[in-house]
Amino acid sequence: MYIVVGAVASVFGLLTLAQCLFVVAQQRLGVVERFGKFVRIAHPGLNVKIPFIERVAGRPNLRVQQLDVQVETKTQDDVFVHVVVSVQYFIIPEAAYQAFYRLEDAASQIRSFVFDVVRARVPNIDIDDVFRKKDDIADAVKNELALVMGDFGYGIVKALVTDIEPDARVKAAMNEINAAQRLRQAAAEKGEADKILKVKAAEADADAKALAGRGIADQRRAIVDGLRESVDEFQKSIPGASPQDVMNLVLMTQYFDTLKDVGASSVTNTILMPHSPGALSDISAQLREAMITAQQVGNPREGHLARHLEE
Repeated sequence: MYIVVGAVASVFGLLTLAQCLFVVAQQRLGVVERFGKFVRIAHPGLNVKIPFIERVAGRPNLRVQQLDVQVETKTQDDVFVHVVVSVQYFIIPEAAYQAFYRLEDAASQIRSFVFDVVRARVPNIDIDDVFRKKDDIADAVKNELALVMGDFGYGIVKALVTDIEPDARVKAAMNEINAAQRLRQAAAEKGEADKILKVKAAEADADAKALAGRGIADQRRAIVDGLRESVDEFQKSIPGASPQDVMNLVLMTQYFDTLKDVGASSVTNTILMPHSPGALSDISAQLREAMITAQQVGNPREGHLARHLEE
């Protein structure tokens, strides 16, 4: 009999001891109630409570938690978009009582405020500006939540707009607009490049023609100087020879040089008409008469001077 009573007492003592002690994990708090009424907050470690009278009602988590909220709304230009907002929140240790007792479901409360802020902001923004102003939307969500949730014992670390997904057709249209703009820019750049190439080619052609003109002028000047020297030497070598005789000799020399060059080429488009070398004197006379006539038309005094020189 005494053995049974002792065993029962031992079991009752162990149960009482078990009811007296409880452990709270790190980054958590223990909410202790006595007959359903809040008594105190138990901190991490080994804690003591009155057995059968007090109980641990809950163990709130102090770690930072994240809640992803997807909101469907429309922009100012009537484009429906899905906005995903990630809210990082935590329980303020000093306000654990409010966090545990004032809110039944903190996640649902946060989700409701996110819906309210996003649907109040996005309808005032065009679809192109939603992507640029996502930080403004996130800041508005954080400020609103921090103001409201602080009274319930929750702190807001950060609110992030992690995704903005417009309608598939709108997204395809935006990509086409971007592609068209880039193609237009590429065409403009190509046109500018072609313009530069043509301008540079024209400048190079002008420079080449200018150099060719100077070369021809120098060539003609050299020919005139050579002819002058030839006439002087011819007149010194053969007394009594006139400039006309010298000119005929020069023409005859050039005539035979031309025939030589034509005969030296196996491929030529030159057509040689039947004629005699004596025709050179007629060609010389015709050139001389044409020059005199042109000078008379342009300046009678110069024409008179040309005839005087001829005499």
